[in-house]
Amino acid sequence: MKVLVADDDANILAGIADFLEWRGIETDCATNGNQVLELCRQNRYDVLILDVMMPRLDGLSACERLRSEGCSTPILFLTALDTLDDKIRGFRAGADDYLVKPFAMAELVCRVEALSHRISRQKLRQLSFGPLELDVEQGTATRDGAPLALTPLTFRILKLLVARAPAMVTREELEHELWGSEPPGSDALRSHLYQLRMQLDKPFSQPMLETRRGVGFRLVEPMPPPG
Repeated sequence: MKVLVADDDANILAGIADFLEWRGIETDCATNGNQVLELCRQNRYDVLILDVMMPRLDGLSACERLRSEGCSTPILFLTALDTLDDKIRGFRAGADDYLVKPFAMAELVCRVEALSHRISRQKLRQLSFGPLELDVEQGTATRDGAPLALTPLTFRILKLLVARAPAMVTREELEHELWGSEPPGSDALRSHLYQLRMQLDKPFSQPMLETRRGVGFRLVEPMPPPG
């Protein structure tokens, strides 16, 4: 699980991040709403934890902007604003949950896990990114409606790339997805990526699988045709 936490109080931010990391939850941090927007455009998160009262762009406005841009990631407001009207404003802005300060860390983790499971259950069967559609249960994939002839291993690579798109996936993450802690060697992954490209990109006018040397791999949406 990967979570973004935003709070302008450095002590609260560090405390939450440390506790989540201790519970095995990967955590990014932001101190204002503008940073939240930028990080969400660069990465995919399972849950967003937002303070309401932040400088430059407050949590409510950041939430509204994210929803207007099509972001469906579950959002939990974490704030000292505790009146019913405050909570109503939060939910109307697009929040999925609301936790009032002070709070117990254990309760925060339970709420984060519940939100993550809710969205993961919705996406259990279908994954999509741009013209790609994956049926996870059937192990099938299409691009622009055309079926892709994938092996079980290339399907698992594509599934991870789609689940994380448009964020980067490192070579180590792909190897761990396929072979756990004992990958057979770099040539094996290179071979499977080549097979994936042959199905995913070669028959189409624009490639979707991007390689950044020394960084990893990611999917990019093809540009719309001119005119």
